[in-house]
Amino acid sequence: MAFSEAEKPSQLFQYYLLDTTGFQPNIFTNIIPGINDTAERTATGPNGGLPTVGAVRVVLEPKPGKPTDPNDVRATIDVFTDISGLFVINNESGWYEAWLIHDLRVPGVALARSDESAQFGTVTPGDAATLRTMGSGNNVPGAYFTVDGNAPRFPSATDHFPDIQTNLVGFPVSNGTFNAQQQSDIHAYWEFNPGTNWTFPAYELPFTGGIPGTFIAGQVGALSSIVPGPGPAGIKNEPIRYGDDPDNPRDPDRTDASNPAQKEFRLRFIPSGLANEVFLDVFERITSFEPGVALPQRLFDAYAKEVARVDKNGDGVISFEEADVNGTSDGLPNTRLYLPATAFNRFAVTREINDGLLAPRFAPGQRSYVLSGFQTLVRPSVPASIPQDADNR
Repeated sequence: MAFSEAEKPSQLFQYYLLDTTGFQPNIFTNIIPGINDTAERTATGPNGGLPTVGAVRVVLEPKPGKPTDPNDVRATIDVFTDISGLFVINNESGWYEAWLIHDLRVPGVALARSDESAQFGTVTPGDAATLRTMGSGNNVPGAYFTVDGNAPRFPSATDHFPDIQTNLVGFPVSNGTFNAQQQSDIHAYWEFNPGTNWTFPAYELPFTGGIPGTFIAGQVGALSSIVPGPGPAGIKNEPIRYGDDPDNPRDPDRTDASNPAQKEFRLRFIPSGLANEVFLDVFERITSFEPGVALPQRLFDAYAKEVARVDKNGDGVISFEEADVNGTSDGLPNTRLYLPATAFNRFAVTREINDGLLAPRFAPGQRSYVLSGFQTLVRPSVPASIPQDADNR
């Protein structure tokens, strides 16, 4: 249980149960002959070899003036991650990182804009017609999108990188980083709200080693995104203005200063709903967005285009001021820029090292996973806290 941060108890509305069996075994979770059979396990294996398991509770705080519907992106939501057990990471400033994962769905169909591009959150009739012809016809509105058009195949222990992988397209929102206690239980807390509901710049993906062919092509780490900007298809910002100023270091927690000038603007990530829009361009808007242009250029172009629709000062960076959940951009309310917590159907924990990228190691694959699990909705929600804490921030 946790302390309430409002007069009424927090409400549990979904949870995830985690284990090490839902993805291809890797060196972090298994002994693989010829690779690590003479080394100790680096993630799992404590507690006398008992299986590593975890649970994630997602609760809504019914604070005054805040929505009490978890589908409302302005709601105040807490995420509690409890794991037993993981080994301490000792080297290269390593850490474990928790991720809420959203698998792309096929949106509704709407007429194109005047420039023939798709409206936000939709595909055009031409896109929809092409999607229906893929594979066995899975890609219809409301369904999970699959790259082959066949029934969804979620990650599993029988996967084999790079030839046997999930046919889904997903992206994660970080739920924070942590290390382990000494071969003990691990407990992590994260606040999910419009200030944290952001995801890594999608243009990092080809440089993480998780897309088949990129490692062997020597692309791992070929891009540095330390200075915020729109990626390879956009402008390059000046490090002196957009880098980590030693007298005024970047602070992504500076979201709600009363003086707008003090809100952080040097952000490397973008809101989750805008990331979803990027992936719609790349994978589902087959006829309305750059037909015939292949990855990774297609990804770079989509990222720059969608950021530009929200970016009011043309610097290729989405600031907290530009993405204010109560504001507007491109003629639409900014609530569209954020996915609700209920849209994240999977959860994973990865083992990370400091490579300078925000994207998970080997994204979008599962080669750095140590735990994963699926969403379970709680309907109706149930109380999930004990009496109120003294600090309700």
